[in-house]
Amino acid sequence: MTVRATSRGAQRTSLEGTRAEVLICGASFAGLAVARELADSGASVLVVDRYEIGERQTSACACPTPWLEALGLSDSIKQELPYMSFTTPGGSVRYRLPWSWSSFDYRQLCLLLWDQCGQARFETAKVESVGEQHADGTIDVITDRGTISAPLVVDALGWRRVLSSPHYQPPQAPLSRGLEVHPDHDGSGDALDIWVERGIVRRGYGWRVPAGDEARIGVGSYDPVQHVKEPTVELAERLDRDAVRYQGNWFPHRLREGTEDEIFFAGDSAGHCFPLSGEGIRTAFYFGIACGRELRAVVEGRSDRSAALIAYQRFNCAHKRPFAVALALQRLIPTLPPRLLAALLSMIGNQRIVDRAFGWYLNQAAPQFVDSIPAPAAATARAAKTLSGASR
Repeated sequence: MTVRATSRGAQRTSLEGTRAEVLICGASFAGLAVARELADSGASVLVVDRYEIGERQTSACACPTPWLEALGLSDSIKQELPYMSFTTPGGSVRYRLPWSWSSFDYRQLCLLLWDQCGQARFETAKVESVGEQHADGTIDVITDRGTISAPLVVDALGWRRVLSSPHYQPPQAPLSRGLEVHPDHDGSGDALDIWVERGIVRRGYGWRVPAGDEARIGVGSYDPVQHVKEPTVELAERLDRDAVRYQGNWFPHRLREGTEDEIFFAGDSAGHCFPLSGEGIRTAFYFGIACGRELRAVVEGRSDRSAALIAYQRFNCAHKRPFAVALALQRLIPTLPPRLLAALLSMIGNQRIVDRAFGWYLNQAAPQFVDSIPAPAAATARAAKTLSGASR
């Protein structure tokens, strides 16, 4: 169980009245990616989170290796996995991917990313809600250490979407649930293993991610009502591993709005988690970078908040189609007869098809985006204003 690291005693000073040019709520993948884009911009950037940076891992922590390399995070890699295996009641298939996955150390990755965030400041504080929006454009954010104000505010706090209303509440919300255990491992294996079996979970999948000295074994259910502890334990036992060191979380499976009431949303708070696969780390980086670039244009005087909000929302909406395709597959695959599913997976096993299918998947949030040169902010602002005028 993670111990909350919020400052205590003499260290727990009030943040009441603190002001920044950019306030980023959430210090995991999306929030840190936003802050990274603001490095050396000259802006006062404040990042707040309930936990210390890198303290609370909530996922299997595997990401396409090209993304970790592009972000300069290779030192956090624990094990590279160039293959994927899929097991159904009808048998197993094994694919060599056109790229590889890598499991990584969450704390080390977050600290490496934070090192790239320039002069940004960090404070531990629990964000509770959004407060008043003032005439000068500043927005109040209420935390358990006082009210913080900034004209540019990002919610990267996860699926709860804390700075919007109403909040998501499971099990009614479009969320999946996952749980995993972390038994000891000998460092063997070269594949990210997936089980699609109704005997494990009716609508969802099981997984095993080798990660050096531990294996990350878990089950995810697309149905938020279905509990996953029992199937997780059963899968661990099936793999002759102890069900120890539990961790779990909800994760979204539907894209949400990227902006709301003058606030930017990135990562799980905006539904930036691919349906079907449940992959949300790469997309958190991707949309966090896009959000950070819009904010940088504002603080450098090349754009304004209104134009940035419109441009970022337009970027978010441009990805509706791949998210919709993945959601349709998420709904379809659990309904397929096991024999048909096994036959389809076998057919996809042709290397040319594997390369094309997984190449498409990676390109929906391609690692080249890290080094891409964003459109000039003035042009982005003009396009955003044109879009705004056209929608009236």
